[in-house]
Amino acid sequence: MLNLESLSYGIAAAAFLILTVLLLASWRGRLQGGLLVAASAVTAIWAAVTAVLQLGVAAVAVPAALMEVLRGLIWIAFLLKLLNLATGWSGLFSGRLRWWAVGMALLGAALVGLVFTPLMLAEPLGGSLGIDVRIAGHLALALAGLVLVEQLFRNARPQSRWAIKYLCLGVGGLFAYDFFMFSDALLFKQLNADLWQARGLIDTMAVPLIAVSAARNPQWSLDVFVSRRMVFHSAAVLAAGVYLLLMAAGGVYVRLYGGSWGHAAQAVFLFGALLLLVMVMFSGQAQARLRVFLNKHFFNYKYDYREEWLSLIATLSDEESGRPLRERAIQALATIIDSPGGALWWRREPERYEFVGHWNMSGAAAAAPPVPADGALARFLAEREWVIDLNEFDAKPEVYAGLQLPDWLRALDGAWLVVPLIHHDALAGFVVLAQPLAPRQCNWEDNDLLKTAGRQAASHLAQLEAAEALAEARQFEAFNRLSAFLIHDMKNVAAQLSLVVNNAARHRHKREFVDDAFKTIENAAAKMNRLLTQLRSGTVTHGRISQCNLEQLLKEVVGLHGARRPVPNFTCLAAGVSLTVERDHLADVIGHIIQNAQEATPPDGRVEVVLQEASGMAVIEVVDTGCGMDDDFIRDRLFRPFDSTKGRSGMGIGAYEAREFVRGLGGRLAVTSTPGRGTRFRFELPLASADAGGVEHYDKADQA
Repeated sequence: MLNLESLSYGIAAAAFLILTVLLLASWRGRLQGGLLVAASAVTAIWAAVTAVLQLGVAAVAVPAALMEVLRGLIWIAFLLKLLNLATGWSGLFSGRLRWWAVGMALLGAALVGLVFTPLMLAEPLGGSLGIDVRIAGHLALALAGLVLVEQLFRNARPQSRWAIKYLCLGVGGLFAYDFFMFSDALLFKQLNADLWQARGLIDTMAVPLIAVSAARNPQWSLDVFVSRRMVFHSAAVLAAGVYLLLMAAGGVYVRLYGGSWGHAAQAVFLFGALLLLVMVMFSGQAQARLRVFLNKHFFNYKYDYREEWLSLIATLSDEESGRPLRERAIQALATIIDSPGGALWWRREPERYEFVGHWNMSGAAAAAPPVPADGALARFLAEREWVIDLNEFDAKPEVYAGLQLPDWLRALDGAWLVVPLIHHDALAGFVVLAQPLAPRQCNWEDNDLLKTAGRQAASHLAQLEAAEALAEARQFEAFNRLSAFLIHDMKNVAAQLSLVVNNAARHRHKREFVDDAFKTIENAAAKMNRLLTQLRSGTVTHGRISQCNLEQLLKEVVGLHGARRPVPNFTCLAAGVSLTVERDHLADVIGHIIQNAQEATPPDGRVEVVLQEASGMAVIEVVDTGCGMDDDFIRDRLFRPFDSTKGRSGMGIGAYEAREFVRGLGGRLAVTSTPGRGTRFRFELPLASADAGGVEHYDKADQA
């Protein structure tokens, strides 16, 4: 049947087994690390065998006695190795080490005797001596362990004691309890049952202390990781448990001695205690103080850098929260050192830094004047890349090499740290953080982490600035694109009117010329009115989508370009072909291609416009015998917007607009050309559906 003794030692066996696995997984081969692993493993085995012995299994009595001795010896061997490293002893028989070796040899011989002699005698060995040699031997073993612990702590350098103090507390606690227990047994001629029962649980309490000390001493060749978050929450739960136990004891006292009001007073007392506990656990200041205490006393480094970096990136990338990136950047830096707020200054112009955002710190910060880029503060942050501690500045201004802080910063209520934001080795901005919830001192580790986090935050903020600049540039790009298309159409209108003016002197007496001139002017007026509408709406539109006769449209376009030589010739091989399209836009596109063909062809050349139908598509071909283009030009430059071979007289968007218009209709534009022989533009456009006749459709611009 399970009893208290077996449960106590079973818990100790499980705790030391976990510690052994943790140490063994992180062991890197050094002797001191191996001795610690061995000591933890032997202790786990000893506790397990002792737990089995308490269940009444007499067969393990001898192994339990052997493991009892071996447990003490292996811990002593580990302490001797550390003491050797701490004092720098060299050689087996040098100085004090010789006496320690002799003493340990005698102690070992005595222990061998005290274990095996009772097995060979019918009576305990201590009968003739008046004492139990076994108890005395265990007492001497515990005393040797205590002396070694004291020597180890005494001989350690002051700066090294921080790393071994928990080991001394843990292992020293094991030997101290054994010394007390066996002293009591030696005095009263028997082991105290209560002390023996509690021994396993007492040894278990040393496990976390040994683990923390191993994590603090990587030179033992042990890379033990103890999660700060787990320690923080475990410490909080432990403190809450101790508090509740104390309050429960207080409640019992109130009930017993409270008279007729005892039960009511107990209820009030316990509820108030629980309410106080909840208030403390949800207090940011209390959490900050606990975190500072744990980081200061239990860890080699103040920060778990993996957790800090993941938290920083998560805060900077948390777009789902809906908060601006500038606010999240301040929060990411402030959270590292438990600051409740901060304000951000960013370089908006080359000569100054301006306030651009805050997190829980407005008021005077928003009213602060711009910080000159050539001022003392900006120069210091850019050159030194230091985190300025305003508390330290007030106490030790000489540390900052004569830095002169601006008056507004000195007067800023609650200001504590100034963190530089470095991007591409230049000062992009800085953050002023508020005083923390719990008083704390910043050291090199805080400053290094803040500077590194500041660089990451500066990178995100620089990307934000670039994105905002890009969005603004795209707005200008859209405006410029609109302007370019409008200017292109106006240029075509001006070219048509110029042709009328140039030919008027020679052909004004011809009625056909007068009729063509009126048509050209009418067409130009319609285009100009459309351009004015586009300027007012801010979008490029070409009228309503409707079904139009393609043969009629092409005849009109060819006729409008008949005043320039070579005069284009139109051939229709598919009468009655109709398209559902923006009629004016298609006319502009075809007219631009015809005009380009005329400009590229000598007056005695040919420009042909052919309409046909193939595979359910209307096919329009504009063929000329002009100068032609090579394949590289067609592939790389022909359809590139704002790339023109006409110098300042061309916009370079006609071919691009033609291709995009055809693609928008679901068609295809193909170009073939041979230098010196001419060019062929082939438009393939989908025919109008049978049920679309007589029905006009409106594009999005018209609906708007």
